[in-house]
Amino acid sequence: MNLYLFNLIHQFAGLYWPLDWMGIFFAKYLGYAILVSVAVFGFKNKSTKQKLSFFTFLLLALVISGVILATFRYVYASPRPFLALNFEPLIAHENSGSFPSGHVIFYFTLAFAVYLFNKKVGYWLFGAAFFVALGRIFVGVHWPLDIAGGVASAFFSAYLSLKLLNQPKAKEIPLGEGVGRGNAV
Repeated sequence: MNLYLFNLIHQFAGLYWPLDWMGIFFAKYLGYAILVSVAVFGFKNKSTKQKLSFFTFLLLALVISGVILATFRYVYASPRPFLALNFEPLIAHENSGSFPSGHVIFYFTLAFAVYLFNKKVGYWLFGAAFFVALGRIFVGVHWPLDIAGGVASAFFSAYLSLKLLNQPKAKEIPLGEGVGRGNAV
């Protein structure tokens, strides 16, 4: 199924230069627009507290997604399509592990972060991240399973970050309470 889906998308690579140009743009350059959009979104928040909340969440989600990426790449060695199928990809790429897609984890983590703060903007970023993912398959550097793993990892990173940051604070006990008269602690 992975090979079938890959061939379904990649079969058009190298046939028409406008299509190749679009695939390369999506795979390599669209991410910069996503990154700028997220930065603008973060800094346009109304209050310092909202900015701090957004960037704290975003940073935590990115750290978690980075740990997930490094763990998968260490544990599971998956060759990239251009190596497994012996062809030249449309963009130069190193011979590193393929699963999950680091680009997809990164851009979908950004999209999930924005979505939790503004659904409308988040939907636009999901769309852009989807085209990055599609472009990565089209140019021949990722399998569809790498993309699915990246999206799932990004979702898990955002979910875990949300859970970690929304945990109720431990009830603070004022000094002097909790220790009765004559009771030693």
